[in-house]
Amino acid sequence: MAYRVLLSDSLGAEGLARLREAEGLEVDARIGIAPDALAEIIGEYDALVVRSATKVTAALLDRATRLRVIGRAGIGVDNIDVEAATKRGIVVMNTPGGSNVTTAEHAIALLLALARNIPQAVAAVRAGQWPRGLIGTEVCNKVLGVVGLGNIGAIVAERAVGLRMKVIAYDPFVTPEAAARLRVELVPFDQLIARSDFITLHVPLTAETRGMLDASTLARTKKGVRIVNCARGGIVDEQALVEAIRSGQVAGAAIDVFEQEPIPRDHPFLAVEQIICTPHLGASTSEAQVNVAVAIAQQVAAFLTRGTIQNAVNAPSLAPEVLQVLRPYLSLAEKLGALAAQIHPGLPRQVTVQGTGEIAEREIKTLATAVLRGLLDQLIDLDVNYSVNYVNAPAIARDRGIRVVEARAPEATDYANALTVTVTHDATSTVIQGAVFAAGTVRLTRIGEFRMEAVPEGYILMLHNRDVPGVVGRVGTLLGDNRINIAGLELGRERVGGMALSLFHVDDPVPPPVLEQLRSLPQVIDARLLKL
Repeated sequence: MAYRVLLSDSLGAEGLARLREAEGLEVDARIGIAPDALAEIIGEYDALVVRSATKVTAALLDRATRLRVIGRAGIGVDNIDVEAATKRGIVVMNTPGGSNVTTAEHAIALLLALARNIPQAVAAVRAGQWPRGLIGTEVCNKVLGVVGLGNIGAIVAERAVGLRMKVIAYDPFVTPEAAARLRVELVPFDQLIARSDFITLHVPLTAETRGMLDASTLARTKKGVRIVNCARGGIVDEQALVEAIRSGQVAGAAIDVFEQEPIPRDHPFLAVEQIICTPHLGASTSEAQVNVAVAIAQQVAAFLTRGTIQNAVNAPSLAPEVLQVLRPYLSLAEKLGALAAQIHPGLPRQVTVQGTGEIAEREIKTLATAVLRGLLDQLIDLDVNYSVNYVNAPAIARDRGIRVVEARAPEATDYANALTVTVTHDATSTVIQGAVFAAGTVRLTRIGEFRMEAVPEGYILMLHNRDVPGVVGRVGTLLGDNRINIAGLELGRERVGGMALSLFHVDDPVPPPVLEQLRSLPQVIDARLLKL
């Protein structure tokens, strides 16, 4: 069966061609489809590819019963309700690298236009004027403050150094060594706004960055500063910026992004000559359009046909070569979670996941998500339209008050590549461990205090019994009398205490009446059926 992909915004000929070339995909292009019409048909599709025009709301996602992935051709996902998508287990992908150079170049273009009053000069000449008195300022030897030294900010800094500007930057996630390689001085935010002749913003819009340049911040800037924003609307307080320019504190601004887009005709920016406005053109070059179109087409096709997640904003992104190595660990982690849920039904208070070995320690967050998927899939009945997966498992756990702890194992284990899961309820904790052996073979190595090397697969009859002769024979006879075939057996024994844990692999489910017969045996403390 082919996967159905809906394209609701213009992606460009190259991107559409890449989607249609992908084997196993059936692509429908409904460019500019009305919201009501989109809601009517969205339930028929496995993937939705958008740019910024389509609004992917929670109400729309309620109708998206088959949807597995949303691809955003571009970096911003403001038009997508990511939280709602996450709860439904839908991967949201973007293309963060496709328009980096284009956006950085637009910021530099705006900076130069702002410094030399280019838009005002063009408008005056077109109006029949010749304003030789329009005096600008050089950027050479001026201080440029870059807020956010990520992919785009780093390119802007690099270009600005080439213009002989002194570049300083604020980014709490960048080391001084990394900044020094760009010939950039890393400084605190308050120092940046106090020293900069120009400030350019390259951060996402978050609760922390919203209103980053507000009335209070603008009042502390260097008098006569010029501000460029090609990042996101809302980072700059628009009314505060207008007032700061009118007071002379800020000399001018060049803005490509706004809190409301398109901006209304009575927007205060349009009445201030010192503000240059462009209509969100940061990524608008032919090269960038091709880059993001081709990238999102490849990402969506790879996810649907091979399960590869790239550039997801709400799920771990794993390169194919990493995923190949990680697969047995993911399988083991899911099985440990599912086993913990069957041993002790009921939502836990805390889940602790510990890893030993390079891959287990490096990818512990992803493995913890796999544990949650296995655990919650056993414990929670979700809406029939979606199930627990790698996208929504952490959100479901958080919503239900389950604390998740990811850690390196505090001590060496008997196995080089092991995963230990501790599930804590109010008064008890269940410890389960597994390991990955050569050629990706996985084994269950510990349940509570009992150690073994069991295959975690299929139907398993788990008995907690006294470690005395005759138990295996009696259980085998009882199962045989009920026409239940034993495929394998592993035993774990207490070193002290005389108890054992017996795992009987059986070809068919053990019916509840047979479980009751097993529990009635004098040597058996408990009997339950597990399915992995």
